[in-house]
Amino acid sequence: MSVNTARVLVRMFGDISSAIDAEKDRLTALDGAIGDADHGITMSLGFNAVTMDLASMDLEQATGRAIFTRAATAFLNAVGASTGPLYASAFLRAANVVEPGEGMTTAYQVRLIEALAVGIGERGKGQRGDKTMLDAWIPAMEAAINAEACGLSSDQMWRKIIEAADAGARATASMIAARGRSARLGERSLGHIDPGAASAAIILHAMKRSFVNGEEG
Repeated sequence: MSVNTARVLVRMFGDISSAIDAEKDRLTALDGAIGDADHGITMSLGFNAVTMDLASMDLEQATGRAIFTRAATAFLNAVGASTGPLYASAFLRAANVVEPGEGMTTAYQVRLIEALAVGIGERGKGQRGDKTMLDAWIPAMEAAINAEACGLSSDQMWRKIIEAADAGARATASMIAARGRSARLGERSLGHIDPGAASAAIILHAMKRSFVNGEEG
């Protein structure tokens, strides 16, 4: 892996951590309506732990596998709740998608998003419509795959990804939770955006900033 690519991945985790920290209170408020009011705190702890751990890596020798494997361990060690194993599984799956010497190609970015979404889905045994983070991750994955098939540029692809993730997160307000702590509320979960889907959209916004020269859209 090139030094540039290693630095982009480490910067990506830093961007995610900063974005989560900025939205921590909103995520906690969303979770307070249908959960334990700790999602913002949990996500902040997890990604702060990742960035602190990655800061000690020698980026001239780092590989994509090593970056994502260490991120998985750091996140899981910092977050004992259900979110910990979900994102740890996502990062471990992502560790296997980068090829030696490959740069930050659009194809790699698509495989990365797909790995993250599939890793979360396999660990959580959930599906679209359950009112979970997958309601943002799955549309984002589909948008990425479709954009690549249409030959869109990285910037165009990420615009599609963000639109899909944001729409997916908003759509959870009209769903009844089928998984997680909010499932115990039944119909009382209606009208509330799922905090996991909201944080997934935040993560994808941050990834776009990392991969598309700091542009926001």
